[in-house]
Amino acid sequence: MSHRATVDFLLHDWLKSDTLTARERYAEHNRETFTAVLDLSEKIAKEQFAPHNRLIDTQEPEFDGERVHLPAETPAALQAFIESGLTAAAQDAELGGMQLPMVVDMAAMSFFFKASVGIAAYPMLTKGNANTILAHGTPRQIEVFAKPSLEGRNFGTMCLSEPQAGSSLSDILTRAVPDAEGSTPWDSDAFGPRYRLTGNKMWISGGEHEMGENIIHLVLAKIPDAQGQLVPGVKGISLFIVPRVLVDADGHPTGQRNDVSLAGLNHKCGYRGTVNTLLNFGEGRFPVEGRAGAVGYLIGKQGEGLKCMFTLMNEARIGVGLGAAMLGYAGYEASLDYALQRPQGRHLGAGGKDHASKQIPIIEHTDVKRMLLAQKAISEGALALALLCARLVDEEATGTPEEGERANLLLELLTPIVKSWPSEWALEANSLAIQVLGGYGYTRDFPVEQYWRDNRLNMIHEGTHGIQGMDLLGRKVIMNGGKALMVLAERISETIHKAGQVEGLASYANELAQSLQKVGATTKAAWSTGVPEEALANATPFLQGFGHTVLAWIWLELALAAQAGLDRGDSVVAPDVLRGKLAACAYFFHYELPKIDAWLAVVRRRDMTCAQVQKDWF
Repeated sequence: MSHRATVDFLLHDWLKSDTLTARERYAEHNRETFTAVLDLSEKIAKEQFAPHNRLIDTQEPEFDGERVHLPAETPAALQAFIESGLTAAAQDAELGGMQLPMVVDMAAMSFFFKASVGIAAYPMLTKGNANTILAHGTPRQIEVFAKPSLEGRNFGTMCLSEPQAGSSLSDILTRAVPDAEGSTPWDSDAFGPRYRLTGNKMWISGGEHEMGENIIHLVLAKIPDAQGQLVPGVKGISLFIVPRVLVDADGHPTGQRNDVSLAGLNHKCGYRGTVNTLLNFGEGRFPVEGRAGAVGYLIGKQGEGLKCMFTLMNEARIGVGLGAAMLGYAGYEASLDYALQRPQGRHLGAGGKDHASKQIPIIEHTDVKRMLLAQKAISEGALALALLCARLVDEEATGTPEEGERANLLLELLTPIVKSWPSEWALEANSLAIQVLGGYGYTRDFPVEQYWRDNRLNMIHEGTHGIQGMDLLGRKVIMNGGKALMVLAERISETIHKAGQVEGLASYANELAQSLQKVGATTKAAWSTGVPEEALANATPFLQGFGHTVLAWIWLELALAAQAGLDRGDSVVAPDVLRGKLAACAYFFHYELPKIDAWLAVVRRRDMTCAQVQKDWF
């Protein structure tokens, strides 16, 4: 399959992941262990996830007033994932992990996202939840709440949005008041300061089901001041561990429900296999010690809840980007398979069509090749971007201090790109997959329409495009005097220099150099007046232009690796796979990179068309 060949190429020919085994943390690994993990992941995804992807789409979660019911295939698939040990694969050995590099862990997850993103969302959220507790929790919180999740006994969620506050987290109203009246075993000081939470949370994936022993919610809430008022802004937000079922002093579920109740299910166009909920905290349906209020434990410091939650959100943004890339990849493979088999039309000759000749597979038509090449360039480029970000996580954790700092800066800068670019353009790839199939693409006889519906949610997951654009142009490119942007420019310039020496790639190197210069000039022009309203009026077009420039850099990197593999004959993949990478690179530079001029132009001149339009004009 092309997906596995691409993963092998990216890990070994491009990212040189084998070199990580020279570092102490990964010393027990080698290429054989990496291959074994990928083989296992591919097998489980193919046998346990993929066969049920359509089923979980048509048999949505149901709430009978007491319990949420999922198709039996969902917990069975997740049990196979849990038994494989992949939940804790990247964790320390002391936590039951394999100490697998993050880049290999993410590569392994790519098979599950492609097979069924609706099922794969559960372990993605659970891993992110546990990692947040590992990063900010007390040793006891880690023992009681994180380790059981890594063992597969618990599932995890993130509870941010509220009905009146979606992306605007500074406006959340969920309250957390200190609770000093408890006397039961689960009132252990070692769990952290205990609070009672009241409020409502919206769009909570995995918020209620019967899988596992417990669901561990990470909940953003505000602690009232001495006058009982909520502190305005993000500085008033704290983070709390709120278990669905209360636990005893040893961390075992007591059977006592916490005061967290399901208000209803959200029925979405895609990701239907992932139960999505509205949760009420502290409404009194499940009173604890005769009182309303969900019991929660402060994690991290008071008022630093958003900072702590970003540990989960940033990891989830890479996960969302990877999931979007793999939905694009799934559509690409499905439409490629169809195009190879579907006879339609005939070759054009000097005199037009020869209607007496045999019909040809539609893949021989130029426009179908265009649509397939676009999907290939998008989905493989997006996968490469996600694995690059995972590789930067490894570099940050195990490199020298200087390497770690540079990796951190690059990761900060690329996080809004890895979330937004795949979720926008892999969706376009899915649209092209539908087009390749023609009328059949719109039917449920083929999977491509589901891939499109599933992928449409990723533009909203973990922050909309508008938020990612504001983060990129309003903070990331200018932080520390533009230091992160300079690090990226250095990396891109190194690639440009290398490609400039390779026949067939030098012209792309020149085009990328010009694009990089345009991004730098646009950034300066946007902020030249120092007025945020002007600078950020076109943050989303900046995000698009910046993202395309980053992907052009990645494709030039991939082309260098592919050409080297052809020249030396030492690639882990077949020559035709490498030639396909070179063709996708050519497509991106010829068809995609020129688009940045229109996007960057409105940013550069601080165009206020959209900002100044009045609501009554609509």
